[in-house]
Amino acid sequence: MNDLAATALPIEQWTPGILRLGDMVLSGMSGRGPAVGAVRNVRLAGVDGGSFRVRVLSPSGDPSGVVVYFHGGGWVLGDIDLQYDHVARDLVNRTDAVVVLVNYRKAPEHPFPTAIEDGWTALRWIAEHATELGVAGTPLVVAGDSAGGNVAAVMTQWARDRGGPRIDGQILVYPVTGCDLDLPSFHAPENQQFLDRAAMAWFWDRYLPETSARTSADASPRLAADLSGLPPALVYLAEYDPLHDDGKAYADALGAAGVPVDLVVAHGQMHGFFQMPGILPGYDAGMALVADHIIGFLKENHRD
Repeated sequence: MNDLAATALPIEQWTPGILRLGDMVLSGMSGRGPAVGAVRNVRLAGVDGGSFRVRVLSPSGDPSGVVVYFHGGGWVLGDIDLQYDHVARDLVNRTDAVVVLVNYRKAPEHPFPTAIEDGWTALRWIAEHATELGVAGTPLVVAGDSAGGNVAAVMTQWARDRGGPRIDGQILVYPVTGCDLDLPSFHAPENQQFLDRAAMAWFWDRYLPETSARTSADASPRLAADLSGLPPALVYLAEYDPLHDDGKAYADALGAAGVPVDLVVAHGQMHGFFQMPGILPGYDAGMALVADHIIGFLKENHRD
């Protein structure tokens, strides 16, 4: 995969439309994920009058809980029909939980705060339809990678501040939690691979062009004034990733605020490995680690 990263043109030299075609190529390389008990697609109305889809993937037996997953892609790329369907299927079978993929709308067509507004709409819909989904009374975990980790982190803060839904755990895989692109890991030469500093700047410019607004907690959850009272977290980082120091800083800040945090680094891996089954080494070990933490959150918060 290092060869692939080395030969690909820089992300910032492409248009969003062309880059989204690349998602289809990578999905074809990963292949279809395993069978699950049931799959249901639902279209939800956004707060702006538009709409977006969620996909509900259920296990064959009684679900142990529900995992709400927000995909990565710099708020510009990623789709629940492609590789993330594979990721969700693996999670369903490993955790026996219902997994809900949120196809929040993308920038630049739908810039900040559309992604988090769609995420909140989806989270509330899941809570309100828990009986219909077969997860009433079961724990709820939010999860996401990269930009999806950003959305998941914002959801935990909104749920705390808005009186629920109750979130019992959060899984943040190499998340975007701040807007400072001058942290050391953004400049380290060994980190300029699948994602580099220039590409991250390109994603921010499309998601939230107004740089002064990026320091709000809704855009950079690490900069929130209060991180106490948030659900226990797994912060799972790649060793060779521009976002490494950003994710570590958020894990440290959560811990300092009294939030239980498990910080794990995937040694030898680069950004994107968790979304690429069958492509990047480390996916299987990463999936096992994430699934084990989800199972732990669900068992610790089981409600009879």
